[in-house]
Amino acid sequence: MALEEKREKRPPVTPMMIEEEAALRNGSRGLPPGPWAEATGPRPRTTERHIAVHKRLVLGFAVSILALLAVTMIAVMLSVRFEECGTAADGSPRAGGNGSLPGAARQPPGAGQPPGRPEEEEATQGGEAAAEEEEEEEEWQRRRELPPWARPRLPRHLRPLHYNLMLSAFMENFTFSGEVNVQLEVRNASRYIVLHAHRMHIEAVRVAEDKLAGGVRVARSFLYPQTQVFVVVLNRSLEVQRSYNLKIIFNALIENELLGFFRSSYVLHGERRFLGVTQFSPTHARKAFPCFDEPIYKATFKISIKHQATYLSLSNMPVETSVFEEDGWVTDHFSQTPLMSTYYLAWAVCNFTYRETVTKSGVVVRLYARPDAIRRGSGDYALNITRRLIEFYEDYFKVPYSLPKLDLLAVPKHPYAAMENWGLSVFVEQRILLDPSISSISYLLDVTMVIVHELCHQWFGDLVTPVWWEDVWLKEGFAHYFEFVGTDYLYPGWNMEKQRFLTDVLHEVMLLDGLASSHPVSQEVQQATDIDRVFDWIAYKKGAALIRMLANFMGHSVFQMGLQDYLTIHKYGNAARNDLWNTLSKALKKVGKSVNIQEVMDQWTLQMGYPVITILGNETTDNVIVITQERFVYNSDTKPKDSALGDNSYLWQIPLTIAVGNTSHISSEAIIWVSNKSEHHRIPALEEAGWLLGNINQTGYFRVNYDTRNWRLLINQLTRNHEVISVSNRAGLIDDAFNLARAGYLPQNIPLEIIRYLSEEKDFLPWHAASRALYPLDKLLDRTEHYNIFNEYILRQVATMYLKLGWPTNNLNKSLVQASYQHEELRREVIMLACSFGNKHCHQQAATLISDWISSNRNRIPLNVRDIVYCTGVSLMDEDVWEFIWMKFHSTTAVSEKKILLEALTCSDDRNLLNRLLNLSLNSEVVLDQDAIDVIIHVARNPHGRDLAWKFFREKWKILNARYGEALFMNSKLVSGVTEFLNTETELRELKNFIKSYEGGAAASFSRAVETVEANVRWQKLYKEELFQWLRKSLTH
Repeated sequence: MALEEKREKRPPVTPMMIEEEAALRNGSRGLPPGPWAEATGPRPRTTERHIAVHKRLVLGFAVSILALLAVTMIAVMLSVRFEECGTAADGSPRAGGNGSLPGAARQPPGAGQPPGRPEEEEATQGGEAAAEEEEEEEEWQRRRELPPWARPRLPRHLRPLHYNLMLSAFMENFTFSGEVNVQLEVRNASRYIVLHAHRMHIEAVRVAEDKLAGGVRVARSFLYPQTQVFVVVLNRSLEVQRSYNLKIIFNALIENELLGFFRSSYVLHGERRFLGVTQFSPTHARKAFPCFDEPIYKATFKISIKHQATYLSLSNMPVETSVFEEDGWVTDHFSQTPLMSTYYLAWAVCNFTYRETVTKSGVVVRLYARPDAIRRGSGDYALNITRRLIEFYEDYFKVPYSLPKLDLLAVPKHPYAAMENWGLSVFVEQRILLDPSISSISYLLDVTMVIVHELCHQWFGDLVTPVWWEDVWLKEGFAHYFEFVGTDYLYPGWNMEKQRFLTDVLHEVMLLDGLASSHPVSQEVQQATDIDRVFDWIAYKKGAALIRMLANFMGHSVFQMGLQDYLTIHKYGNAARNDLWNTLSKALKKVGKSVNIQEVMDQWTLQMGYPVITILGNETTDNVIVITQERFVYNSDTKPKDSALGDNSYLWQIPLTIAVGNTSHISSEAIIWVSNKSEHHRIPALEEAGWLLGNINQTGYFRVNYDTRNWRLLINQLTRNHEVISVSNRAGLIDDAFNLARAGYLPQNIPLEIIRYLSEEKDFLPWHAASRALYPLDKLLDRTEHYNIFNEYILRQVATMYLKLGWPTNNLNKSLVQASYQHEELRREVIMLACSFGNKHCHQQAATLISDWISSNRNRIPLNVRDIVYCTGVSLMDEDVWEFIWMKFHSTTAVSEKKILLEALTCSDDRNLLNRLLNLSLNSEVVLDQDAIDVIIHVARNPHGRDLAWKFFREKWKILNARYGEALFMNSKLVSGVTEFLNTETELRELKNFIKSYEGGAAASFSRAVETVEANVRWQKLYKEELFQWLRKSLTH
């Protein structure tokens, strides 16, 4: 009902508004009432003498006018030539300027010319405007205040209530024009209107009261690029608790990049086709229309899009009406949205086709994609699981999906895997299109989890939005956690939340968060340039890990009840972390438990890093253990100290679950809350021959270390009867041991002794944990003189299981989703290790399968190991195989196949081919923009190409930074991927020298890179020889 009332509250049309509308549309100067208006009225008759004088004056005036016209024409001609030169040189509007925009004035046939700009309302230009701005800024400086347009956040004196946005998209020259009418509520009196606008040309601006009183005179207006805002300076202050209408007419380019309103393309039947799509998160709506581009400013939106009839348009809401014109243009008017933030507003103009389904509650779900992909059924899997997942979330959260429809849009080019725009979620093709005949289980899993993630955002993020970006983890952490919960709903036997979460989230983010240069999950964000750095794996994966820990110590049913209350209370609004903590604390109280969730969780969200718990046996007192906590860091030389906290720096309240066991039995778990640096606890069931196990099933976000005796007992238990310890804890022991050794907390031999039991391990998860833990160690050693010793040791551990499992048969005719998911993933993991470390049979099998494909032109390689076979074949075989894979990469239209073929090309041992590939990666016609980064990173992971990728990165940094600098994740992913395995003093020196000389962007990423390489160099100095000595000794026994 309240929503219906909001929809009816439109600004009433007044006579003054009609007159000003006409003035704006006709390009004339609207004359306000007053002396100048009176001067245009009839005058009394003059005398004869006056007429004679007037004749002479008129003659002189006419001569002057003719001379002035001649000078003006010359000036205009020179100006046009200058503009043409400027356009040819640049081809884009000057950022932040109000100059002419090439091509932006183009209109559909019969639509007339672009609107003129009334002189008293046009955006001021030139020296006069600059002088006024400078004078005004000086006035603010005298007051020792920043002017409202120079502040990092928008001033709070205005609140948008509703946007009426009308767009015209010109796909033939990639420009668009628009008109936005914003209904504003005044909270504090001010003569300034400040809102976001960036990289656009403002044609006209008008302010009118939402009453019969009429317009408010605009003194001047200007763009302020430093803070990406547009400023309207009024002749008088806006009055408190009054409503006003702000109207802005603008135009801009449909950019050939990845953010704002940008263009993409694909080839169908040999013809290149174009589409326009938006990516506004976190701060890019301002590139598409002037708006209050901060998440707190929720408003309703009414969007209309005019486009050629050969295209269709999409937005967050369904089309209400479409108006067709005789000249081949159509305008789609979309229904009004509920209250929402700008960053998940969206639209697209494309010529895609779709398939649809409907949920039990009547939500229409459509998947739009290239016509050939729809025809092949490549979107059917995504469409079907989306319907089921909406029903799952509606049941889990007890809050209905809020919109009448949800469109899934598969686009060829996009900066991220996907974006959760409310009602119009956009996916890069590789993360939503799936051809069952050529897609592996791991590819299906990727597609599934991206869709689960984005659908969760329809509740966490869209329905309830973080107040500000410092709590972005509130939406991203939940969406990442529910990737595993939602996938468990679709495939109950896969145990994603209990098992795969550990290797894919917990273990991975602990690598990053173990650096001294890490940051808290919630971190202060002041300005637009700070926002990008909060979108990283700390927000996503650590956020998810903390949510999982919270769900486990609260109990899943109580946790679920708390989430239902949180969403119900805050729907269509904004919430901060304390709102969540308060709601969850109340949920615990309802079941008779009293835990101050905020007090516990503030330590985990406001401090960076995580603890390592050390459990020591007490030699003097039976059944008593000593538990200590300290911050875990890989390089203790860089370990920071928070002086403000003194000796209590980096303390956490830790829900430590603990169990004791012996050769045949493990006890039920008990929970100990550890909140001090060191504590003594009595464990009654602890026997002399028994062992201790902490962090049961790795539900906590911390590592556990033990004394040497307990490690020995655990290793013996794994060797004699590993199944006494749960699958999750076996994986956890492997990961903790490798990382504790890498950081110097443990001797180097302990993790290598633990994995000796793997020859008897039949579960996928411990193998997956071992494979992931061995990978960074392998990269530390793969260019060393004695690498073959390490290589031989790993092959010995893998050989038994490799022979036992064998290779999969070709399953082209079988269902993609096999009941034996765990078995097939285990087999894939073992084959990957065997081929990577040089098992001769594995190499022969891969070469045979590749040769058969080349000779028969029929790909009989089993789906689940194709990427392994392609990479191994390219690595072992000659240049002809590389060229064959390159040809297949260009010819295939299946996005899953294209991805693994491109990655396989990076596996070559031929440095010339790797260099060729690196150079081709920056050609957008050959390699999609979002895939170029993966090419460079995969070459860097290849020991034959690591130095080539590092050199290429440095030489092309300006190009790479210009292309990816504004896109979340992309620069940090690139910097990390290219540098994480550099490990020599020379490479460290090169990195530091490069950072001193480079220009712009990614400062936090480079800081992490330096720390990582320093830790790699330190490990080589301190522990490499110790490791090789133990390996030599072990291999001789």
